[in-house]
Amino acid sequence: MNHEQISTLGQLKAAGYRSRSVREELRDNLIQKLRRRENAFPGIHGYEETVIPDLQRAILSLHHINLLGLRGQAKTRIARQLVELLDEYMPVVEGSELNDDPLQPLSRHARDLVAECGDDTPIAWVHRAERYTEKLATPDVSVADLIGDADPIKAATLKLPYSDERVIHFGLIPRAHRGIFVINELPDLQARIQVALFNILQEGDIQIRGFKVRLPLDIQFVFTANPEDYTNRGSIVTPLKDRIDAQIITHYPKTIEIGKRITRQEARLRPEQQERVVGNEVVLDLVEQVAIEARGSEYVDAKSGVSARLTISAYEQVVAAAERRALINNEDTTRIRVADFLAAVPAITGKVELVYEGEQEGAGIVAEKLMGKALRTQFLQYFPDPEKVKKQKDKPNAYKPVQDWFGAHTVDVLHDASEADYRTALEAVPGLHDLAKQSVPAELFEADPYFWMEFALHGMAEMSLISRNRLTAGTQFKDLFSSMFTMPSFGSDDDDEDEEDFGSRKRRRR
Repeated sequence: MNHEQISTLGQLKAAGYRSRSVREELRDNLIQKLRRRENAFPGIHGYEETVIPDLQRAILSLHHINLLGLRGQAKTRIARQLVELLDEYMPVVEGSELNDDPLQPLSRHARDLVAECGDDTPIAWVHRAERYTEKLATPDVSVADLIGDADPIKAATLKLPYSDERVIHFGLIPRAHRGIFVINELPDLQARIQVALFNILQEGDIQIRGFKVRLPLDIQFVFTANPEDYTNRGSIVTPLKDRIDAQIITHYPKTIEIGKRITRQEARLRPEQQERVVGNEVVLDLVEQVAIEARGSEYVDAKSGVSARLTISAYEQVVAAAERRALINNEDTTRIRVADFLAAVPAITGKVELVYEGEQEGAGIVAEKLMGKALRTQFLQYFPDPEKVKKQKDKPNAYKPVQDWFGAHTVDVLHDASEADYRTALEAVPGLHDLAKQSVPAELFEADPYFWMEFALHGMAEMSLISRNRLTAGTQFKDLFSSMFTMPSFGSDDDDEDEEDFGSRKRRRR
């Protein structure tokens, strides 16, 4: 239907326009996409066999939908993409507040206009993007906000009595007529507000104060909620829960590969960053592994969840750390290092809710522990397990030359070191190059050998083969036993962690 050539009700009828409910519209357009095997929800990864089939069945059933899941599981994104299943343009009576269907006018204004003008009633066209309304449920939301109320200013301006329905100021829900209305965090609505939704869901109409007005609203409702609020704490009114047709449970990415696709898609990297910083697939694996470790950590509140925004923010900070180093050293390009991954602590501390034990440890310490576990897990994906290597008496131990050298030496890998200084520091460790080359697949090692040499040091530290201490400006690697028995001088700036340990020991002696 060519909407640009239709401007009156008569022309609309002549074009063969037929009224459909918004849920029938969603159903019809989804059917067409399914027959053409088109992806109805592009950009949603990991739900192809779980959430999306459930969602499609709910749409085909003409159901109102509740997306139930922890934070950062793309619930709102899915709701917003439902708009793409609407017709591109929808006809309305021109000037109507409620997106009135020209063939079935709802508001007093639209009914009067159609009665007066007949087939000459002016028609306007609304794009599908304007048919989406979203409201975050907060304790201060009122019935007037969602449903409407009598407006004394309108009554005075139009010189109408309060008994005239034209003095009604409609809320968000009536204004979403013939569209999609989303309420995020449904259980946060006060109980009396939830009760006000009963009749809308069941009968499709509203009642405003003492007005004898019945508005059979046509709305596709989508709700989102957290399982803890929805099922355990009684924050949801049971009759309202009963009136929501389909409850679809979302989940976090089930594999690292799916998580990486999401992170790549959502990370906001500037073009100049992408030109200046050479990415690394293993660093992306490490970032995703942190989220996996956090979701299973004893320090993190599992009921709160760990949002996918953690990995997105962490990867953005990893790239920013590499970019900052390149700018400081006036280098045109730089490769991401393991040190850049460790610099993303601020992206983690703000994204995890800690239980009591985690609060006792401190957010920064918990973030470093999670990163350490991620390093350990990914290290064993590429390097041999040191415990198994020890038991193989007939084969040379590739870790031993590196361990032996650290018996009398240390090496500092600084965050802001230039490429030349970075390589010099790693090349100073005999046997490190051979260890990485023997362990890592050739094509990966040749692409960035120094990354793998640094990765080997961090992995050995996590496996307790050598010691790793955090410096103000980077990381120091040294012999494990010397770090245990050597007492650092008080006030030394070389090793922040040793200084802290010494201070705590001194306080205990007191």
